[in-house]
Amino acid sequence: MLSDCILIVCISICTAFLGEGLTWVMVYRTDKYKKLKAEVEKQSKKLEKQRETETNDRTQKKKLERQEEKLKNNSRDLSLVKMKSMFAIGFAFTALLSMFNSIFDGRVVANLPFTPISLIQGISHRNLPGEDYTHCSFIFLYILCTMSIRQNIQKLLGLAPSRAASKQGTGFFTPPTQLGR
Repeated sequence: MLSDCILIVCISICTAFLGEGLTWVMVYRTDKYKKLKAEVEKQSKKLEKQRETETNDRTQKKKLERQEEKLKNNSRDLSLVKMKSMFAIGFAFTALLSMFNSIFDGRVVANLPFTPISLIQGISHRNLPGEDYTHCSFIFLYILCTMSIRQNIQKLLGLAPSRAASKQGTGFFTPPTQLGR
């Protein structure tokens, strides 16, 4: 069981590097992405400075709103540029996931120190025999590893979004309540 856990963590690390490699080839090295990223960084910093020196002047508020709108549009464009790689990665990961799922089908790969809530039990106990819900399936452990490892690999490779841009919360998938700040 320990060897299965280690193997799944290694698979997760390899697929995370594969995903970031595909994204680098399809997105990060393109001039359009570099230009948009630099523009978003510049606008985020400029907007942050303007918010620090906020006044009650109507012209200043209008200027701030225009800057926010411009930043929102550039962030949306940046997300759209990333979209094509997300589809490619999704397709590749689906193929890999089905292959690994068939290899680990019906095998208990770990014992959880807790019983998951009923909403998660379907994933954590998928294709496993018996009713012991502390047994963990491949898919659950793989998802947990990938969620944590991929973020750290992006930070390690310097591909994570900047703090200034992410603090603004103006991405393509940002909830509308945050956009009107």
